[in-house]
Amino acid sequence: MTVLAFLLALGVLITVHEWGHYRVAVACGVKVLTFSIGFGKPLLRWKSRQPHAGQDTEFCISLIPLGGYVKMLDEQEGEVAPKDVPMAFNRQPLWVRAAIVSAGPLANLLLATCLYAATFWIGQQETQAILSAPVVGSVAEVAGLRSGDRVLRAGASADDLQDMASLDALRWWVLQQESSAIYLEVQPQGKQTPHVLRLAELPAPSIPKESNPWQARGFNGAWSRAVLGDIQTGSPAELAGLQRGDEVLRMDGRVITDAASLRSIVRASGQSQVPAMQTWDISRHGRLLQVDVQPAQMIEGLQPIGRIGAQVGEVPAKVWVQYGLFDGLDKAIAQTWEVIVMTLDMLGRLLTGQASLEHLSGPLTMADYAGRSASLGIGAYLSYLALVSVSLGVFNLLPLPVLDGGHLLYYLYEACTGHPPSPEWLDAMQRTGLVVLVALMVFSLFNDVVRLGWLS
Repeated sequence: MTVLAFLLALGVLITVHEWGHYRVAVACGVKVLTFSIGFGKPLLRWKSRQPHAGQDTEFCISLIPLGGYVKMLDEQEGEVAPKDVPMAFNRQPLWVRAAIVSAGPLANLLLATCLYAATFWIGQQETQAILSAPVVGSVAEVAGLRSGDRVLRAGASADDLQDMASLDALRWWVLQQESSAIYLEVQPQGKQTPHVLRLAELPAPSIPKESNPWQARGFNGAWSRAVLGDIQTGSPAELAGLQRGDEVLRMDGRVITDAASLRSIVRASGQSQVPAMQTWDISRHGRLLQVDVQPAQMIEGLQPIGRIGAQVGEVPAKVWVQYGLFDGLDKAIAQTWEVIVMTLDMLGRLLTGQASLEHLSGPLTMADYAGRSASLGIGAYLSYLALVSVSLGVFNLLPLPVLDGGHLLYYLYEACTGHPPSPEWLDAMQRTGLVVLVALMVFSLFNDVVRLGWLS
């Protein structure tokens, strides 16, 4: 499933990107020699039975699926027949060349908007905006947010609140707010009357490198009962006699309000050299029992944590979210724009050192997410495709040689000076850009290996 979902995602995103270049080139009268999905040896090749005027493009599917290219007629890359000179890429006006180069990334952004719109029109099950207990001492806890609170609306002021259809929508909205104060209209568990909470501005530095605006405010995710799931053989949970379906009510006399609280306490127990024995009050098939649990200490990253070897928490409550034609399209455009802004902001934070380079992800993480999203349904998979499509579009517009943005930078230089960069300067820039790109790929691949636990 993972491999197929990843290959399908690559195929769709690369095809759309290269189609953008190809279609604008053909519309501008530039002769396209090759349209290839993938690099290396062609596995499949064909030509159109009804080509566009002046075109004789060879379409290929090649061996290495990590990219693609559109090769156009160009006097700088080979001899051109006199009759075809007007169709050469290098003979086109500056604005035509810029339009052809820009078309690939813009096609990815357009695809993302269409995919987001499709997910909103189709509708999907999303997690209800019912929150687990916030992190102790966090902005959210200080504001009065408690376990089981359901968020109805949110806004930048108490007088301008918008409905939150799901936890996914709430999380996405919070991520856009950076460090500013936010207002939440919440309905406490078991009560009918909602009230508005003000979450104060995040202190400087507003967002730690390893965090984001959601985590920095102390949100812990969706509320679910502290019910145990699968128990690992030989784990502390099995040795203590815990069973699947047990609901944890108290730990050492402390009331457990939800699964997040239970996980937090267990993890914190690992900070001791030898985690202390814990007394758990549980409910099993209506009977109240008391068991002693000895968590084990493990190292996660560089931090010691406690583990009991059991799945904690039941599936959070879901809600069906679906939008009409115009509302869905409006949300899709807004979502695409917000992802663009977030992507650029993250790139800026990486360049200035405000965010850790550990956030860089490579093909292994992409493949992992592709498989996970595909297993959740068509809506989740389309959202994944849209997110990656935006990332691909924005990344290709960066002013880095060998990328589309690098070529646009050359054209900007030509527009300002009246002549293109010298061949020697172009060659040096291309080599530098290639080195930077390879370094980024190697670093992101290393992050993937670490993130997936392959080095442990």
